[in-house]
Amino acid sequence: MRELGRRRFLDPVIEVGRLVNAPRGYARFAADLRRYRRLGGPAPRSELYPQLHDRLPGTPYDTHYFHQDIWAARQVARFAPERHVDVGSRVDLVGFLTAITHVTFVDIRPLDAALEDFESVAGSVLAMPFADRSVSSLSCLHVAEHIGLGRYGDPLDPAGTTKAAAELARILAPGGQLLFSGPVGVPRTCFNAHRIHAPQDIIAMFGDLTLIEFGGIDDGGRYAVPRAPEDLAGERYACGLFRFTRP
Repeated sequence: MRELGRRRFLDPVIEVGRLVNAPRGYARFAADLRRYRRLGGPAPRSELYPQLHDRLPGTPYDTHYFHQDIWAARQVARFAPERHVDVGSRVDLVGFLTAITHVTFVDIRPLDAALEDFESVAGSVLAMPFADRSVSSLSCLHVAEHIGLGRYGDPLDPAGTTKAAAELARILAPGGQLLFSGPVGVPRTCFNAHRIHAPQDIIAMFGDLTLIEFGGIDDGGRYAVPRAPEDLAGERYACGLFRFTRP
């Protein structure tokens, strides 16, 4: 546990795992370079570009974001809105959603990208630039758990996640759909990375809305929709997928 604690402070500056594996990677790179040159392949010294960490037995992926983004894209496609508003989610997802509908992306760090059916709006999830109950299709994925921890330059606020939930609920239109996700399991704050909330606590934050679907990814990386919120209540760092509506 002490070693894990040290890694949390070192990894933001240098990835310890990559540093440890680098000597073996460079030895493999040098051996491959010699073999390639013996085969007659051009490999001038000025163009060498070592890649040491991609020789893996399978394709790596983040189980939270991979399944979450697929789930969200399918939900937006089924809902078929004329416009979708996303707040701070992964930019890859935001870009892909423009293949389905017009997307307005709201973030304190605007996305400077020229893209058809896309607009970026500078704004905070704590003060959304929309009138009450005016947005029919809305998403905020793996975002609210960071609010108030200063990680992205936002003001410090221990109630950041709760306030973000209230603001998202404020702008959701009657009959609208809100896709929300975040870490769930045993409640705690990992300053200044994120918070983990119990699934039922997140549902309670959206007391004015109705939960119409819950799913998620457990600690073992297993994705399931639907599933019961209590299934993930005892996890260490699971991902809860919540689909709300306003009656």
